[in-house]
Amino acid sequence: MQEFSPVKEGKVREIYDIGENLIMVATDRISAFDVILKNKVVKKGAVLTQMSKFWFDLTKDIVNNHMISVDVADMPEYFRAPEFTGNSMLCKKLTMIPVECIVRGYITGSGWKSYVENGTVCGIKLPEGLKECGKLPEPIYTPSTKAEIGDHDENIDFDRSVEVLEKAFPGHGLDYATKIRDYTIALYKKCADYALTRGIIIADTKFEFGVDENGEVVLADEMLTPDSSRFWPVEGYEEGHDQPSFDKQFVRNYLKANPDCDYNLPQDVIDKTIAKYLEAYKLLTGKELA
Repeated sequence: MQEFSPVKEGKVREIYDIGENLIMVATDRISAFDVILKNKVVKKGAVLTQMSKFWFDLTKDIVNNHMISVDVADMPEYFRAPEFTGNSMLCKKLTMIPVECIVRGYITGSGWKSYVENGTVCGIKLPEGLKECGKLPEPIYTPSTKAEIGDHDENIDFDRSVEVLEKAFPGHGLDYATKIRDYTIALYKKCADYALTRGIIIADTKFEFGVDENGEVVLADEMLTPDSSRFWPVEGYEEGHDQPSFDKQFVRNYLKANPDCDYNLPQDVIDKTIAKYLEAYKLLTGKELA
């Protein structure tokens, strides 16, 4: 049996090169404030992978994606072990686009802070009188550069994204920047409308894209998971204050309240976190995680 080692490791994901394709494994690691915590959150990687599969299937009418299979039977023998089952995705190889495509449908987090200070979010002027966590008149696209682990991403405007992509793909900067912006808005609108029917508000999210061997833009990485998105329950939603969420909020709150914890979480915070991930998965897909 051929053994494989990751060719790239992120905060949560490991990428394996198997020749013609890649295998992306979502681990049970969890990160917050750009730091990988010392704990594992069991089943988290499976939630991320299976939720991404659900969204990739739902949106393939908008843009092609990199997913080939999440069945380890379609992967080399090495990946048919328990630690890879459910949390691994066989993917097409792409040249990744070096821009994170962030879309905001509601005003919260750093966007709210910026709006309070000067009425803008990432340089985009917004109407007066918005309330915290309020729905925006239209979703806004606020791209950023992709930083290395430990560094912070840098918000950029559309014109700057054209420059970044022109440098990476000479002759295609404007074309690719326009496509990823338009795909991002279209994906968000379809998925946010669907999620509302399932009892979840998608406040904001991020997408990543790559370019295939034919020069076509393809949706990649993860999609609309609690790691990459803010999910709020529709029930009890009220603008004007913070909302409860289906993401890493228990983790962030604990770290803020316990700055000396050395990024070590108590078991009850871990249990509450995975419970929220599993609840979001069931609400959105209508199924328990297998």
